[in-house]
Amino acid sequence: MSKEEIPPWLREQLARFEQLQQNLQAILMQKQQVELELAGIEKAVNELKKLGPDDVVYKSAGPLLLRVKRDNILSELEEKRELANTRVMVLAKQESRVRESVRELQMKIDEAIRGRTRPSETQAS
Repeated sequence: MSKEEIPPWLREQLARFEQLQQNLQAILMQKQQVELELAGIEKAVNELKKLGPDDVVYKSAGPLLLRVKRDNILSELEEKRELANTRVMVLAKQESRVRESVRELQMKIDEAIRGRTRPSETQAS
């Protein structure tokens, strides 16, 4: 089937399908980045918990290292962990919704290509 043979309504659906796939890829990349950040936070929290409350801890602040209290940095990391977990949950829900949209549109396009539907039977999205 050449480009001229593809009806405009089907071309629109194919373009929408491609856009949904790109959105899905962007969501997956964001989710992976947040999961990596979360893993780093977990590792830091575990190491800090091994230290005593009076042990010296330094925090990077740009080009500087600042001496901080262990409990303060633990509290800060716990907050970051909560935020990262929430972000992962939100991205997982987005991923699920977009995957479902991709699946539904794929079925719709497959049916149209097989000739089971006509332009009047498809729903404009």
